[in-house]
Amino acid sequence: MDFPVNHFSKIRRFPRPEDGLRAVVERAPQAEALAASWIEHARPFLLQMYALRRRIATIAVATLACFLFVHVMFGANGMVVYRQKRAEHEALQKKIMEMQQENERYAQQIQGLKSDQKAIEKEAREQLGYAKPGEYVYVPPAPARPPVPTNRSAKK
Repeated sequence: MDFPVNHFSKIRRFPRPEDGLRAVVERAPQAEALAASWIEHARPFLLQMYALRRRIATIAVATLACFLFVHVMFGANGMVVYRQKRAEHEALQKKIMEMQQENERYAQQIQGLKSDQKAIEKEAREQLGYAKPGEYVYVPPAPARPPVPTNRSAKK
């Protein structure tokens, strides 16, 4: 299978190293003139920046200090988050103490139910409704339930 080649002008040849150096040498004066024009164009701005260097440095330091302040106060590990975590820690410590006290109270109650006859009698009377001979047990009536609303607007 033969491929016809009609456009030889699109085929490029690689330049030789000598051609590149020759182009650089030929265009060096133009590049020098361009750089000089840029320097002359930028010189007033650079002189003004040099004269204001202390103000620019002061503004940069102040901006950095403000950024650091905001980061320390409101960052991922900042003071606001630290205070929230500290309050949460104190609340959890308080809850732990309450749970330990409740646990101790239950442990004492269990120990009393295992060994103390008066505690056993008290629980039997309260939970099971037992009574000694000649005693009467009073059972309060069940609380009245509120009437069920008939339509949806009454629930609101």
